[in-house]
Amino acid sequence: MPLERPAAKIKQGNLVLYTTSLRVADLRRPNFYAIETLDVDEGTGYQRVLNEARAKRLADYLLDGHKALEAFLPTSIFLATDMLLPFDEEKNLLTIDESKTGAFNVVDGQHRLRGLVLAAEKDPALNEFQVPVNIAVGLSKVSQMAHFLIVNTTQKAVDKAIEQQIVARLTEMIDFEKTPVLPKWIQRQVDKGEDARALAIVGHLNDESISAWCGKIRMANMDDESGEATINQKSFVTSLKKLVLTPSNPISGPNWDTERQKKVLSNYWRAISDLLVEPGDETSVIFKTNGLHLFHSLSPAIFTRLANDRTFTVDAIKVLLKHAFENLPTEYLAVSSPAFWKRGSQASGLNQAAIRKYATAVATAMHASPDFDGVALCDPVNLPLSV
Repeated sequence: MPLERPAAKIKQGNLVLYTTSLRVADLRRPNFYAIETLDVDEGTGYQRVLNEARAKRLADYLLDGHKALEAFLPTSIFLATDMLLPFDEEKNLLTIDESKTGAFNVVDGQHRLRGLVLAAEKDPALNEFQVPVNIAVGLSKVSQMAHFLIVNTTQKAVDKAIEQQIVARLTEMIDFEKTPVLPKWIQRQVDKGEDARALAIVGHLNDESISAWCGKIRMANMDDESGEATINQKSFVTSLKKLVLTPSNPISGPNWDTERQKKVLSNYWRAISDLLVEPGDETSVIFKTNGLHLFHSLSPAIFTRLANDRTFTVDAIKVLLKHAFENLPTEYLAVSSPAFWKRGSQASGLNQAAIRKYATAVATAMHASPDFDGVALCDPVNLPLSV
C-alpha cells in the first residue's frame, strides 16, 4: 500500500529533494531501500562495507534511550531514486510506492538504518520511532555515486580507498554519461585521471599471477581472510600518484598508456623481488610501505636509464640494480641484501628521510661507472622500448 507523507519540496539547482519523516516500520517495508556496496571486481556500487559493530552500538543506544523517551537521531538519512514521485503541491503531500519505483538507494545513513532495524527487531515499539529523511528524485546512478562522494568528503571523512575507486569510475564515465557538477578539487582529480590509471596498475599488480605483488594488496571493501595482504590499495595508489605518475618520471609521459605502465611496473617489482626477497619470505618489508616508497622514489632514475636504453625487461632492470648495488657507499651497502629487508630488520625502522637518502644513494651509484652499458649486459634482443 502506498505511503503518503507530508513533505517539503526543495530545489537545489537541478536537484529535487523531498524532506519528510518516516517511521522505522516504513523503512522496514520489503524492498523499501537498498545499499549498493562498492564491488571493486564488478565495478558496481559505491557504499562502504557496513560496520555491524557500529550499527549495533547505535541499536543499543536507541534501545536504552527509547525506554526513557530520550532517544534521538536528528541527522537526516539521504535516499535517492532515478524515478519521480507523485507530489501534491497544494497539500504538500508526497506519495511513496516502492512497488512502482523500486527500492531507494541509500546515499548516506546506512549505519543509522541498520541500527534502527536492529533496535526495532528487539523492541517492536521502536517501529513507531520517526527519523528525518531527504529523498532525491530523478537522480541517475552516476549522480547518486557522485553525491555520495560529495557528502562524504565535504562533511565527513570517507575511506581514501573508496574515494579513489569512485573518482576512477567517474573518470571512466565522464565522456559517456552526464555527471553532476562536482567540487573543484574532486573535478580536478576526475579530469586528471590519475586515480583511474593508478587503480588499473594496482589491480593488475594484485591480480597478475606472475606479479611480485599478486594477492598482497588489500583493495577497497575487500576482506583479507587469508592474511596475505601486506599493504592496502590507498597506500599503493597514493605512492604511484606521488612518485611514479609524475612529470619527472619518463613512464608517465603522453606516449605511455596504462597497459605499458602495467608491464613496466610488473617487471620492475619482479626484478626487485628476485634480487631482494628470499624464496618463501612472504613478510619481507619490500612489500610494506617502506619498500614501496623507496623503490617508487628510485623509479624516475631507473626508468630514465631504461628509457635511454630502450628496454624495460626484467633482466635489464636486474642488471641495472645490481650495478647500482655494487657501487653503493659502505654506509648504504646493506640495502642490497635480502637480510636488510627481513621483517624486524633495518628496513622496518626507516623513516621518510632515511628512505629518501637510500633512494638517492642507489640512484647515484647507478651512474658510478660511465662505461656501464645496461643494454649490452641484458637480453641481446633489444626491441624498441621492450618490456
